[in-house]
Amino acid sequence: MAESFQPIPVAAPGDNRWLFAVRCLVDLQLLSVYRFLRRELAPCRGRVLDVGAGQAPWRELLTQAEYVGLDVESAGDFGMRSTPGVIYYDGITMPFPDDSFDHVLCSEVLEHVPDASAFMAEVARVVRPGGSLVLTVPWSARLHHLPHDYRRLTRQGLVALFEASGFTDIRIEERGNDVAVVANKLIVMLIRVLRPAKRSQRIWCWPLALVLAPVASGFVIAAHVSMRLGLGSREDPLGYGVVATKG
Repeated sequence: MAESFQPIPVAAPGDNRWLFAVRCLVDLQLLSVYRFLRRELAPCRGRVLDVGAGQAPWRELLTQAEYVGLDVESAGDFGMRSTPGVIYYDGITMPFPDDSFDHVLCSEVLEHVPDASAFMAEVARVVRPGGSLVLTVPWSARLHHLPHDYRRLTRQGLVALFEASGFTDIRIEERGNDVAVVANKLIVMLIRVLRPAKRSQRIWCWPLALVLAPVASGFVIAAHVSMRLGLGSREDPLGYGVVATKG
């Protein structure tokens, strides 16, 4: 199955704050992830391992911690460039002793791991007892980074996976709501009709884009308002944010 367009790698907010803010206006997944991580990472102290670090965009949120980034050797397949401060490994055994870290960060990675149970066992191995895991996963998101997109997990599925891996005090919250989901789908559709696979399709795709653009814009505005005011249904969120403690 061919991917119509690949996600744009996330750059650190501090690299270009105006550009990051503009992206967050239309990329509601990114906005919800950023808001969750900004809040949950602020109290972190000690050593923090960022698993699936990519280009280490969230390092700047860990101002009072020692940051270590980790990613797979095939990170280039996901559109990531080699990044200073990030260690690259085989994707199976993390190159650290047991109980090496006070916290583990894992953002938008679990859906790309072939064996989620083995991966979580490694995460649990390298975080100390009493240490925390801060994690985000998508729920309502298109297939991306194909063929390496393996799952979507519900709240109940996340709890079962984390408990089986030895984590306790599991707190899960929805990121976004159903309005944001509709807005996100419309934005993806708009991008797709603006970039048709064949030139001959422009004759109907571009007029469709003229109709779709104001509708998508209206839903994006509604999504921002509803997320800010806590409105909309959370039974179909953009994704989940999770904080758990190693038992």
